Formats: sequence, C-alpha cells, structure tokens
Amino acid sequence: MSIAWAMYLASLGVLAVFGAHRLWLVVLARRVRAPLPAVVAEIPIVTVQLPLFDEPAVCARLIDAAAALDWPRDRLEIQILDDSRDETSAICAAACARLRADGFQIMHLRRADRAGFKAGALEAGRAVARGSFLLVLDADFVPAPSLLRETVGYFADAQVAMVQVRWEHLNRPASLLTETQALLLDGHFAIEQPARAWSGRVCNFNGTAGVWRASAIDDAGGWQHDTLTEDLDLSYRAALRGWRFVYLTRAAAPAELPATMSAFRTQQFRWAKGSVECARKLLPSALRSSLSRRARVEAAFHLAHNVPYLATATMAIAGTIALSSPAPHGAQALHLITAAITALVLGAYAIGSQRALGRRALPALARVPAMAALTVGISLGQARAVIEGALGVKSSFVRTPKDGAIGRTRAPRVRRRRARWRDYYLEAICALGATAAAIHAGLTLATVALALFAIGWAWVALATALDR
Repeated sequence: MSIAWAMYLASLGVLAVFGAHRLWLVVLARRVRAPLPAVVAEIPIVTVQLPLFDEPAVCARLIDAAAALDWPRDRLEIQILDDSRDETSAICAAACARLRADGFQIMHLRRADRAGFKAGALEAGRAVARGSFLLVLDADFVPAPSLLRETVGYFADAQVAMVQVRWEHLNRPASLLTETQALLLDGHFAIEQPARAWSGRVCNFNGTAGVWRASAIDDAGGWQHDTLTEDLDLSYRAALRGWRFVYLTRAAAPAELPATMSAFRTQQFRWAKGSVECARKLLPSALRSSLSRRARVEAAFHLAHNVPYLATATMAIAGTIALSSPAPHGAQALHLITAAITALVLGAYAIGSQRALGRRALPALARVPAMAALTVGISLGQARAVIEGALGVKSSFVRTPKDGAIGRTRAPRVRRRRARWRDYYLEAICALGATAAAIHAGLTLATVALALFAIGWAWVALATALDR
C-alpha cells in the first residue's frame, strides 16, 4: 500500500472517531433538559464590558445596545475598553458623553498599548469594575434588553461562575458563506453547548454574550493572554477550580457573521489555534483533575475539537494523490465510508440544530454539501493553526473585521487589506490538483470525493482572491 493510501486511511480513522463523538453529542443533546427559568431576586451591580479595537462601523450600535439593557441605571456600569487607533475612539467618546449626560454610569477606558489584546483589555477593565457580575459583549453584538433579566437569576447558586446565551446572526441570509457559517454555529450552540452544559460536562464561555461572576474570574486567575482563546482558557481554569456554568438556548444575542472569506478564515484560524493552545496548556491538568470521568473524556474531545481539520486536510491531499493512482482492493468501500461519515455527521448537526431551534430542517439539509465544501476549503489554513498551536508557535491576536451588516443588506465595507496571492495559493493549487485527479480517474465513486475537495478549495481560493 502506498504512503498516500496509508495517510488517507489514518486520517479517515481520526475523522471516524471524532465523527462518532459528534453523533453522540447529537443524541446527548436530545436526552438532557434545559435549566428552568431563573427569577432575579436581588438587583446586583453589573458591569458591561465592551472591548473594542478599530470598530467604527459597529461601536455606536454596541454602546446604544448596552445602554438599552433592562437594568436599573444605578446598578448598571458600562465600560468601553477602547484600544483603537482610528475614528472609533472619537465615536466612543461622543457616545460616552451623551449617555453620561442622560444619567448612565459609563467609562471610556484607553490603554497606552494593546498588551494582552482582548484579554488584557478585559483584565484592565476588571481591575476598576464596580460590578459583582461582568457582561462581556463583542463589537458586533446587539443583545436584547432582557439579557440581564434572563441570566442574572442563575447566580443565586453560589457555584455558578458564568451564564452563556446562544448567538443569533444579524446577516444570516446575506450570502451562501454567511448561511453556511450560521448552520455550523447552530450546531455548536444548539447541540454541543447544551449537551455539555446540561449533562454535567464542561461547556465554555464563547468570548461574548455571557455574564461572569467577578469573584470566579479572580479565583481562576483572571484573564490571561498566553493563548488566542482567552475565553476557553478561563472557562477550563474556572472549571478546574470547581465552578459550574449555565448555558441558555432560549436567550439569544444577535451578532454579525464575517461577511467575507478572508474575515471568516481569520476568525477560524484564531479559534482553532487558540483551542489547541488551551489543550496544550490545560488538558494534562484536566485529565488529572477531580472532574468526573465523563467530564474528563469530554474535555479531551472538546479541547482537541479542531484536530479533525488537520485530518481533513491530510485526507483531502492524500486522497487527491492516492485516488489518481491504481486503487487497492476495498477502495470503493473506503469512499463509501468517507461519504457516509461526512453526510451523517453534517446532516445530523444540520437537522438536530434546526429542530432544537424550532426551525424547518429540510432547507438546512440542502446546505450540507456547502458545509462539507467549506470545511474542506478552509482545512489547509486550519491544519496550520492546529500544528502551530501544538508546537507552541506564538502569533498576534488578529481581530475579525465587522461591517455592520444586517439581514440581506450589505453594509459599506470597512477598510481592509487586499488579498495577496500567498493568502490563497495553496487552496488554488490543491483545487487544480484535485480537478486534474478527478478527470484522470474518470466517472467513479472516487471522483465524487475529488470533486468535493476541488469545489471546497476553489470556493475558498476564489472568494479570498475577490475580497476587498
């Protein structure tokens, strides 16, 4: 058997293990029950933290949404944590002055440098925050006024450290890219998070649209910036200290999905690399901890959940090479297994998430090919993120650009660097290679897999090249 076929088989084995785990999460999510609604008995002081860096298109909307929260003004503090270098700071200053004149307790905090990036800004704000609880909102979020009323009551349980709400999407129908992203995120928020949180496993803070108990952050060691996913890092450090988390699907905070392929890839790279950095930092401690056995097993899958991207990239490249050469006995069965795993996992996530959210499943099922193609298309960059995270290669925190888009309307684009050839040449080369291999293979079952690889890489390469 050739090396390419051996790598193809090994990658398929990794994907089969993680695929089986994800199917188990679908089953588990249907078996567990959401927590009962909580009633706010006392009105504590809540600090709303708004970390910002060069967000002129959305900062005013965010600040107004924070001011619109249904909470007594004398119990609400707003912190604008502004590290911006552009006109964002002037917009924030004007909004701050206007709201302060209306009686809001609002601060516009500027740092001399971006030390620690978002984690550093949150830690600097925490040092002067008055609130016993901290609501973190990223720049593109527009929470409902009821968000605090729906979450703070759960802190009556002294062991609850954080309450996370589901994300919704302001620009979901804008394009095939945003629709596909939304479906992938629905799987996380309607299946993975409920399955973990409601079954006693560790769910995580998603970086925004969540309320933290200030004392829990302090007990866990504060915000740290040695990984690119400070939210996942803090979540596991708090869990290892014995704190619990609450996750709510019925409460949702709308936000903006990355509108361009470049922005989406930037976001996904940061998330993937950061999660592997967290695994490197915390998984040994989690496996040795007093967490239940099922929680420790889930922690391993959770912190390593981006490893399938490396397996996908390896399988796609090895498959392109292997499938263009004579196939060994049983190759047809391997193609069927690959197709079955992909369709079953993505189909189960699409149907399960939409049913959990009370939506029609059929339109989501029709997007499964796009979900598969996008997963393959970004797998090369994600594989690099996984490898760099595992090897401890450090990189800067790169923010995801926001346009302020809502619905099908495309907002005016913010200034961004034009894509360079090196940003997408690997995907372009692989797309051409898969296409050539598919033509060479002729009309066989293998050609279906090769076509999917080619379409995914071509989509990502072309969309990145056309980004402005």
